Parts: sequence; C-alpha cells; structure tokens
Amino acid sequence: MRNDVWPLVHAERAALIDDLAQLDDELWWQPSLCEGWTVHDVAAHLVDSARTTRLGFAVGLVRDRFDFDRQNARGVERGRGSSPQETLRRLRQVAPRRSGPPAPLDSRLVEEVVHGEDIRRPLGLTRAYPPEAVARALRLQARTPASFGGAKELTARVRLTAVDADLSIGAGPEARGPALSLLLAVCGRRPALEDLEGPGTARLGLPREPA
Repeated sequence: MRNDVWPLVHAERAALIDDLAQLDDELWWQPSLCEGWTVHDVAAHLVDSARTTRLGFAVGLVRDRFDFDRQNARGVERGRGSSPQETLRRLRQVAPRRSGPPAPLDSRLVEEVVHGEDIRRPLGLTRAYPPEAVARALRLQARTPASFGGAKELTARVRLTAVDADLSIGAGPEARGPALSLLLAVCGRRPALEDLEGPGTARLGLPREPA
C-alpha cells in the first residue's frame, strides 16, 4: 500500500524502544503473549524483521524448506544480542529502516502493533496507539488468508465491530470491543477475548484453519 505507512511504523518502533529502555533486565525473560517466546525473543524478532529484505526473506524461506516457524526461530537467534541492552541497541539501530518481506506494507504495522502488545500486556504496560495504525492493521488482517497469517476466513463467519472507532468488518455473529483487542484476537492472542462481547466472540477463540 502507500508509503505513508512508514511514519506510523517508525512511531511504533520508537514508542516500544522507550518502553523497553525502562525495563530491568530480568523482565526481558518474562513470557510474552506470543506463545513460546519471551519479551526478549519478541524484541529480537523485531530486530530481525526490520532488517529483512525481500530477497533475504525468499532465500531464507527456501533454506528453511518453507517452514515459517523455523524461519522465525532463526530470525530470533540472529536478532538477539548477548544481553537485553545489546538487543535494545540493535533495535534502536534498525528502527529507521524501510525494508521488509514481500508482503503489503501495512503488514509492518501489524508486526509492530501486535508484537508491541505481546510485550506490553504481560508487563502491565499500556500504549494509546494511533487509531489509524490499529484500523489499518485490522483491515489488512481481515483481507489476508490464514495461510499467510491473516484472518480472511475468520471474518467470513464473524463480524468485528469496534466500539472505539467507526470500523466494522466481516459477516456473521458479531464480536464487539476495542479495535486493538479485535486485532489481537484475530491474530490468535486469546487474552484479548476478555475485552470482547457478543455472540461471535466464541468463534474468535477457536483454532484458525488455513484456507
């Protein structure tokens, strides 16, 4: 999509860096909302993701035999420093970059917002995300197939209605709540379901099936 996504992405990176800079090192080892990853792992993933180029992504995917989980695990190892402070230094270094994998540019917003919450929520941190950033991320997830990490099939059977924005997506029983929680729910973050209500909420908690 449009290049105007980058100021939003860079703002999210800067905000997360500010939050991480306030953490004692032991908090970096807390579990994140991203299953199996610590706060440090998520930060390292964001370092690697910001470094990713289209060619590098394609080469890595072939090398890892099209196993996205293996590719992500390798990326965490590449991005992680010898200490939390080294990883934070790397995150600051890559924050201005405008590279990414072969995907819609708004996927960079999904990455920054969702992983930002993967870190913040378990630590009791909050951020007032720009409504445009959350809305763009949610719209992208709604039109992206599950096989590419999206929720297109899910929104074909659940209507997502934001109570804090003029935003309603999908068809079927309604799930209502803050736009940020809707985004997290369609990205598989089950704790966000507690913020939602409506008959469609239960469907958001079911395992997602790729097309």
